[in-house]
Amino acid sequence: MVGKGVLLECLDHPNIEKALVVNRNALGLEHPKLQEILLADFTQISILSEQLKGYDACFFCMGISAVGMSEEKYTAITYETVRNFAKVLFKLNPQMTFNYVSGTGTDSSEQGRTMWARVKGKAENTVLGMGFQDAYAFRPGMIIPERGIKSRTGWYNAVYILLRPFFGMLKKSPNITTTTRIGLAMINTLYYPMKLKHLENKDINRLAYKA
Repeated sequence: MVGKGVLLECLDHPNIEKALVVNRNALGLEHPKLQEILLADFTQISILSEQLKGYDACFFCMGISAVGMSEEKYTAITYETVRNFAKVLFKLNPQMTFNYVSGTGTDSSEQGRTMWARVKGKAENTVLGMGFQDAYAFRPGMIIPERGIKSRTGWYNAVYILLRPFFGMLKKSPNITTTTRIGLAMINTLYYPMKLKHLENKDINRLAYKA
């Protein structure tokens, strides 16, 4: 849901010349700016090194629910994947901005009781400490989908259907963001660098509306 929202804003933005999507399954979307590479195993990202050179930013939006998952498996999918991506991209493009989608409540100490928050915190710390020219951890809470986007999580969509009549009112809250705002905020990290590196919904919304 977040990834598609970010992609649509990139394709529409006049300053974005090209968007490369590394995906497991085909998007079914065509656009002059869009290039897509299918990769079944994201731990093998290094095999794409030649195709990943020369980019100014990585907007890393991959995520999975931790419900019913062991810490070992969740760490392998969540932490190891972003670490592999970041290591390969830093070697190729150290000047880039790397944005990692985490979540509100993430535990930067890596010591808390909540498993997913510890693992996400470890991933954040790895990205922010890699050495990129700039990097941010996006920590969205409630996200309203726009532009026809739907979540892959069924019960999320059921909730969104119930809340749809209230979307207009909810969007006025600084503590609620949208897929559009997340996309615009990610793009704006390239033009308006910030000292703040952990961006909650209110920070994402402010950054999205930068001139």
